[in-house]
Amino acid sequence: MTTATNAVSSNATIGGAATAVAPKNVLGKDDFLKLLTAQLSNQDPLQPVDNQAFIAQLAQFSSLEQLQGVSSRLDSLLLAASSSNQMSTASLVGKDVAFKASGLDLAGGTPPALQANLAARATVVCVVQDESGRNVRTLALGTHEAGSFDIGWDGRGDGGNSLPAGHYTVMLSARGADGSDVAVEARSSGRVQGVSFDGDGAELIIGTNHVKLADVVQITQP
Repeated sequence: MTTATNAVSSNATIGGAATAVAPKNVLGKDDFLKLLTAQLSNQDPLQPVDNQAFIAQLAQFSSLEQLQGVSSRLDSLLLAASSSNQMSTASLVGKDVAFKASGLDLAGGTPPALQANLAARATVVCVVQDESGRNVRTLALGTHEAGSFDIGWDGRGDGGNSLPAGHYTVMLSARGADGSDVAVEARSSGRVQGVSFDGDGAELIIGTNHVKLADVVQITQP
């Protein structure tokens, strides 16, 4: 009976220790050195560690220490680069930019500046969808030469009614004289009012829109 009680007590103690100390999945240089020291302390004097094997272990320890040093320096470089990028992005505040605009926010009934950028002469159609994916306006923009031109969306739906504030998706399609598809994309422009670093990358605040740096196609000084 006493033996069973001691066994339960021992298991509980071991279980508590395992819970308190989380197991490590990666050995650091301190752990490696402890293992090497323990190996030397407990080796059989009649059969010591082979010299070549011992030298190989020391080489591994040296490599591990160097790699940890490189990793630490890389972390410092990445932090410095990130800070530099943030400062560079902040310098765009007050600049005028043109950006890709597949989606735009309509606020207070004021339509955003919206252009189509066409790769070659083609006939262009613009479809505007609301947040539920419903088509609210279709614009037949006619035939245009390669380059940019204003889409002329006035913030109204097909029935002439002013659309409510919200996020709208702009989809453009273009066909050449032979019926083939021509590359076209919607673009907008505005002045950078601020920069947000909340997401995965920096975003420019232009009116109510948050624009990723990858979508910026032109930057000009006002």
